Amino acid sequence: MARLSAKQFPQPPVSADTIASHGFSEEEYRRIVQILEREPNFTELGVFSVMWSEHCSYKSSKVHLKLLPTDGPAVLQGPGENAGIVDIGNGLAVVFKMESHNHPSFIEPYQGAATGVGGILRDIFTMGARPIASLNSLRFGAIDHPRTPYLLSGVVAGIGGYGNCVGVPTVGGELFFDESYNANILVNAFTLGIAEKKRIFTGKAKGVGNPLIYVGAKTGRDGIHGATMASEAFSEESEKRRPTVQVGDPFTEKLLLEACLELMKGDCLVGIQDMGAAGLTSSAAEMAARGGTGVELDLSRVPLRERGMTPYEMLLSESQERMLLVAKKGKEEQVKRVFERWDLDAVVVGKVTRDRLFRAFFDGAEVVRIPVAALTSEAPVYTRPAERPQSQDDVQRLDLEKIEEPADLGAALKRLLDSPNVASKEWVFRQYDHFVRSNTVVAPGADAAVIRIKGTEKGLALTVDGNGRYCYLDPYVGGILAVAEAARNLACVGARPIGLSDCLNFGSPERPDVMWQFSQVVQGMRDGCIALGVPVVSGNVSFYNETDGVPIYPTPTVAMVGLLPQVARHVTPWFKSPGDIVVLLGRSREELGGSEYLKVIHGLAKGTPPWIDLRLERAVQHSCLKAIDKGILHSAHDLSEGGLGVALAECCISGPEKPLGARVEPREMMRGDARLFGESQSRIIVSLKEKDLNRLREIAEKEGAPMQVIGEVGGSRLVVHPLIRLPVDELKSIWSSSLERRLRDAR
Repeated sequence: MARLSAKQFPQPPVSADTIASHGFSEEEYRRIVQILEREPNFTELGVFSVMWSEHCSYKSSKVHLKLLPTDGPAVLQGPGENAGIVDIGNGLAVVFKMESHNHPSFIEPYQGAATGVGGILRDIFTMGARPIASLNSLRFGAIDHPRTPYLLSGVVAGIGGYGNCVGVPTVGGELFFDESYNANILVNAFTLGIAEKKRIFTGKAKGVGNPLIYVGAKTGRDGIHGATMASEAFSEESEKRRPTVQVGDPFTEKLLLEACLELMKGDCLVGIQDMGAAGLTSSAAEMAARGGTGVELDLSRVPLRERGMTPYEMLLSESQERMLLVAKKGKEEQVKRVFERWDLDAVVVGKVTRDRLFRAFFDGAEVVRIPVAALTSEAPVYTRPAERPQSQDDVQRLDLEKIEEPADLGAALKRLLDSPNVASKEWVFRQYDHFVRSNTVVAPGADAAVIRIKGTEKGLALTVDGNGRYCYLDPYVGGILAVAEAARNLACVGARPIGLSDCLNFGSPERPDVMWQFSQVVQGMRDGCIALGVPVVSGNVSFYNETDGVPIYPTPTVAMVGLLPQVARHVTPWFKSPGDIVVLLGRSREELGGSEYLKVIHGLAKGTPPWIDLRLERAVQHSCLKAIDKGILHSAHDLSEGGLGVALAECCISGPEKPLGARVEPREMMRGDARLFGESQSRIIVSLKEKDLNRLREIAEKEGAPMQVIGEVGGSRLVVHPLIRLPVDELKSIWSSSLERRLRDAR
């Protein structure tokens, strides 16, 4: 590959326009000059721009994220590394992380989503873990928006295309549609891996003189300034940003995964880091920062796949399937032999130094000389203005007396089951391989996925949740509810939460109303995590999700992991046997604010989200878990979007067998639509044999959880006396076909 020489690469001048185009404020640029005690050259300006970007530096969110609880007796690694790690016993640990790839997926949905999957996979195996399961959390605009079918189809194909080829099952996720995401979709990807507790690796550059080794695919011009783009709001010019979207190759990723895991069996490695956002720059600088060292790079040695690349382009490229290793000195040839067997490049491109400088050379000439701390720990941190918007009172104002109750609640239930936010997501998950590696016990479609831990009797449950509408109406309560529902979903399959990873998706942090939403959500999540005993071990913040000044709903997504001591005792949501008794754990209230019913039937996103008592939430979850532990529950299902009516319908129709009806009669006295479709929290529907009712009652009383026998499984209809009486076959037909039909009609 022909290369430029240093003489052929004159550094372009740094002008006021150049500084502005790199996203710096006047104050930030003055700070750079003070740090360097000189003007930066063009390449150094690019390095600062990516490392000081919101995406890499978290400069607007750090002060708030410190509030989250990150410690726990089983936590081996919290935030600050490539992924979080939790001890699960038997000498094993789980490694997991969630990341966003929102802007790239809007610009180029297939490659944006595919490379999002690739990046999160590398975050996991760089820690020494084999990835065994993935989730995703997706938000799109209104289903009848002209771009929604195109974007959704591309994103789903990208997730499936990459994950299926690498051989990591996609076992669950969530999908939500709302017009607030019309111009800014959200694509959040989560992966979990298993590692031996004694063989965990970190991204540290230690040992002066140890070589830095570039491994994986060659470097191209794709993804340059991807981190900067992720730290900008969109405009009508967004389509022109296609060149900043990376291009993925899952087959190379599979080779890289296997080569890294093979290398990790030996004693060559000191540290390892994925070249993700900001590419070679961030991987080298962050490893040096963690190790308290410096790094020296020789860019003339970087493997290239495009002619004439400049140092600026090599340092900022986000080409996929690349890693940076720190090896023990003298072990270079062993490393190269491993990667040669997998047909991958492995090239010494630098070394660890003691001077704590980030230095890069090209053709013998020094092109970058920056203190490591200036790029990492000493990057700007802002406490941005936060102000509750004046419009908040108006959006929370809801007078139920002015909301007319439908004359036909059965027709209302059918419309809810036809809503893309409630309908079956099988059209999506049938495009994913969710059984590869043969660990999957409960596939997509349940409250949480369940996978077995081979060689043990244990299992893991995985779920991802978040409700942007709730957070728009009350961000503090919405933050609590995101954590509570994720934990409740784990309880419904029999798992106790052990940790979570989050992805916090918001508009511009330069807007006081957005920062108020962000701070409130984080405080709500903190309180929910503390009350339920769930540490935050990893995560991601995605700001600037807005277009032409219009932000998305504040959308925290929570991926939570739970442990099942006996995977064989897991429970699923659907009814199993005629004659089983149907029981409601928890308490219903007359609440319709923020509900799917209010949006679908009345076209309103108003009111306040459901009230929550975290002591009651804990009592309901513990009651469900203890009943599952004792083997007395046949099914358990969380009540969420659509309330009791939708949850009962899903219990009847979501299983793999022929639908089973039920006859129930809730006793609460309230208006019919609130009784059926209110989304009161801390509620779980369970079914069990009548002979086990007293045992369940004893558990619930001991935990302090309300319990109400509401009916019996059986028949061909769902009857909620005296409100609805509908054939379950008809409900299943609507629910199972809606998403595909509505996407087809929208094209």
